[in-house]
Amino acid sequence: MDSLKARATAIKTELQALLIAYRDPRTPWLARVWVLLVLAYALSPIDLIPDFIPLIGYLDDLVLLPLGIALAIRLIPTEVLDEARQKAGQSRAGRIGWVGAGLIVLAWLLISGTLVFIVFRSWK
Repeated sequence: MDSLKARATAIKTELQALLIAYRDPRTPWLARVWVLLVLAYALSPIDLIPDFIPLIGYLDDLVLLPLGIALAIRLIPTEVLDEARQKAGQSRAGRIGWVGAGLIVLAWLLISGTLVFIVFRSWK
């Protein structure tokens, strides 16, 4: 159980480092877009595979999120990522909190509303 807590803490720290690296002007635009998608997916209450499905419900959390983080790490320059990891380890700077979670929920609602609007408009 302790190893799972340690891995969860490591993933949280890595996500904070990605957020700090996202804000760095030396980070390429492709890496910024990918980091934004990974952070949105990590913080989103909507999963690709719903958690209530037996066995595969947590598959996206156990496989897709680490793969997304790994790709983001490859896209960010090493010196930027090293500095971001150091900052993330020192403090909780970059913690998203309730405001960030609210913005993500709002973004999902806007995307869902737009898709519903497009679908209903195409039926006419």
